[in-house]
Amino acid sequence: MKNYDKWNEIKKEMLHQEKKHIFKVREIFWLKVGQNVGYETDGKGESFLRPVLILRKFSKDTFLGLPLTTSPKDDMFHYKFTLTSNKKVNYANLSQIKLFDVRRVKNKLGVISKDDFEKLKDKLKKLMFE
Repeated sequence: MKNYDKWNEIKKEMLHQEKKHIFKVREIFWLKVGQNVGYETDGKGESFLRPVLILRKFSKDTFLGLPLTTSPKDDMFHYKFTLTSNKKVNYANLSQIKLFDVRRVKNKLGVISKDDFEKLKDKLKKLMFE
């Protein structure tokens, strides 16, 4: 069962926290993604965290991101890559692209390779526009 009350308390705390994180395209951070509705990607654990790849920076406060999962997914909606920092296979969920605020950022997990990032963008463009 989803715990929306606990998530709402965490959201209230986030509104008042300092925006202190600096982020760049291709970086992966743990984000407080939250407790969401239906098939939207949820965060896990006490802080509702999920790793998110920064796809596009819009300002010092916002970015477009892709939630990640380690659950094997072999379809048109996911891009598989191995994170060099921990050697784990990840799957970027292309269908869950979303704008995020920097106040959701917890800490940095790693960086996707330039080659994988370009391939991911190509697959996303095909998904969105073809």
